[in-house]
Amino acid sequence: MALDGHLIGYARTSTTDQQAGLEAQLRDLKAAGCRKLFSEQASAVGERAQLDAALDYARESDTLVVTKLDRLARSARHLAELVDQLESKRVTLRILNFGGDAVDTRGATGRLMLNMFAAMAQFEREMTLERQREGIAKAKAEGKYKGRKPTARAKAHDAVRLFNEGKKVAHIARELGIGRGSVYRALEAAEVRTI
Repeated sequence: MALDGHLIGYARTSTTDQQAGLEAQLRDLKAAGCRKLFSEQASAVGERAQLDAALDYARESDTLVVTKLDRLARSARHLAELVDQLESKRVTLRILNFGGDAVDTRGATGRLMLNMFAAMAQFEREMTLERQREGIAKAKAEGKYKGRKPTARAKAHDAVRLFNEGKKVAHIARELGIGRGSVYRALEAAEVRTI
């Protein structure tokens, strides 16, 4: 627990399809005693406005709490930057599920464990990507690689139809499971006026 400060929870999933995962994180953060919660559905590599808001909100002796390390940092370097930023404000970082246990940056042992696990997680991620690239190269060489289905382009016709039926772009994007930008590109390609 934070000594005199507050527990601030941060939850994140990469896509809107992971709503149950986001709800589970929020449940766990509340159970851990977090009174202030920040959450978002954003890629780890993109802008994360709610993480920035949580970091800005945190004050000396507060604790930023996340359920898992991968919900917070995208790499060992990024984690180190976040920990430095928190430590400069005298804010502790706590990860609830860290190899089965909770760990925080209040002590040297917790910081060491955090850095070791972050480095191992990054290594595993890089190995996975390397194996994936090797598999794709092999499949291409054998003429078996199809690539990812272009989901947004495949739904362009439906996007135009729904727009012509009077639906708003945000509604179309939600209904078809594609981004708003994809809807606008489909409309532009079909020369449909949006204004």
